[in-house]
Amino acid sequence: MRRVKTCLFVATLAAISCGCGRGRVVTGHTVIEQKPVAKDATREELLEAYNLIAHSTKTLNATVVLKPTAGSKYSGVIDEYHEVKAFLLAARSAEIRVIGQAPVIGTTVFDMASDGETFRVSIPSKKKFLVGQVAGERVSSKPIENLRPQHLLDALLWPEIRKEESVTLREFNDENARYYILTVLRGGYQVEILREIWFDRSELRVARMLTFGPKGVLLSDVRLGDWQPTDAATGQRAPATSSTAAASFPRSIRIERPHDDYKLDLQVTKISLNEEIPAERFKVEQPAGAELVRVGDPTENKQP
Repeated sequence: MRRVKTCLFVATLAAISCGCGRGRVVTGHTVIEQKPVAKDATREELLEAYNLIAHSTKTLNATVVLKPTAGSKYSGVIDEYHEVKAFLLAARSAEIRVIGQAPVIGTTVFDMASDGETFRVSIPSKKKFLVGQVAGERVSSKPIENLRPQHLLDALLWPEIRKEESVTLREFNDENARYYILTVLRGGYQVEILREIWFDRSELRVARMLTFGPKGVLLSDVRLGDWQPTDAATGQRAPATSSTAAASFPRSIRIERPHDDYKLDLQVTKISLNEEIPAERFKVEQPAGAELVRVGDPTENKQP
């Protein structure tokens, strides 16, 4: 009997020690949760990995599934919107266009674009054409109307971390994963946090990005997952090395804008990077018969 118990104990130890990746080992009434091995990296290596993707991604052409949710538990109103298939184009430095279509019938739900200074949104069902300044936009009382094309641009085409910027590195662990966090600081009279970039240490890939405004206001919280190679023909995941990182892209993206009171889930179904995109493809013109609404104008100037 003692020999049998010894064999069981040795077998259990072998199962635990040989396990690689996340899994569960049950021994009697004890459940042992196995977590991925945390990889090590220096501040310089993480900066290089992030900047490689930021620098090498010039344009983006993708098909995505969008699911916006407006409102929050704090406002007491949560409105769920149907999933929308969307075609997304983005190019540096600040060009983006997103065309959303209704499922099955394929009619256009919205067509929106931004050049970094002005955004334009066409809503055919309401026969409205919204125009406003990116820097001077005003928060709407209807959360879903706060969705702006540049919010997606900031999550998809990342700004590079410049050499003159101050960046700190720290670790953070929770029950699900271990992280490295790069914190980019804003200088001046009083130092403030500008951005936080979280790396999941199991793969050393970017898992989360937070952007802050003056006085520590959380502007955006972007979560990234399911990194896959952009070349669908390979059918394999690319390893997280500096030479291949730029050829991969997250397929699951969640954008939360707490002060705009909405979040947006993106599931990327098809993507290609760095293709040449003609400038005219980023233009959205006012449709005939659509009402012009100048967003942020207190007088709400309109024209037929």
